Amino acid sequence: GQLADCPNLIPLYEKDYEQKKDDIEWLKGASNRLDAKDCESPLSNKLAVRLHELEPSSTSAYLLGKQAEAEGKASKALDYFNQAADLETDNSKKSRIYYSIAENYRKKGSFGTARNYYNKMLEAKPSAGIAYYKIGAMYADSANNCGTTVFEKRAMYWLAADMMDKAARVDGTIAGNARAAASSYRQRAPQASDIFSEGMAGKTVTFKCWVGGSVRVPNL
Repeated sequence: GQLADCPNLIPLYEKDYEQKKDDIEWLKGASNRLDAKDCESPLSNKLAVRLHELEPSSTSAYLLGKQAEAEGKASKALDYFNQAADLETDNSKKSRIYYSIAENYRKKGSFGTARNYYNKMLEAKPSAGIAYYKIGAMYADSANNCGTTVFEKRAMYWLAADMMDKAARVDGTIAGNARAAASSYRQRAPQASDIFSEGMAGKTVTFKCWVGGSVRVPNL
């Protein structure tokens, strides 16, 4: 009732924790009640960690990962996120887990790590065109940082456009946007006059930034 609020619940559960820490049903009940009352306490984390030790699930691992992330513990969060993906048997859900991890890294500017997780997403769900789309956008965003000459920097847009083409091929829901992005990127890439004046026709441009790889310049 009214007495079952946070100032009463927390010390009650803390007192019983050592005795009940192997009782999964007690742990679930305590955890759910604290959650229902929005009780902010280190005990909530302790209960979640113990539950995950006794009965690990994709959901518990993912929630612990989000918690670790909020506390700024990046490597611990990553461990939990990978556990969540490994424990998930539904490929569609596994793909969503990888997507949320990838998005998190992309927003922080860790493009290389983000790409790793977009690729894991594609392994779980090859039709996830959004992964190709996001990788293409990251390539385009990195154009100014990948290359020593203006030509090399602009060559990155060919790679970005290729990724958008892949997105359009595997996922009809984003095909229109992906094709539009590919067209825009190709307009930003070196044109025939640039290729001619730089004498780059048929040559290979290698990217030494996080993107890696190379692109072959079209022959005139």
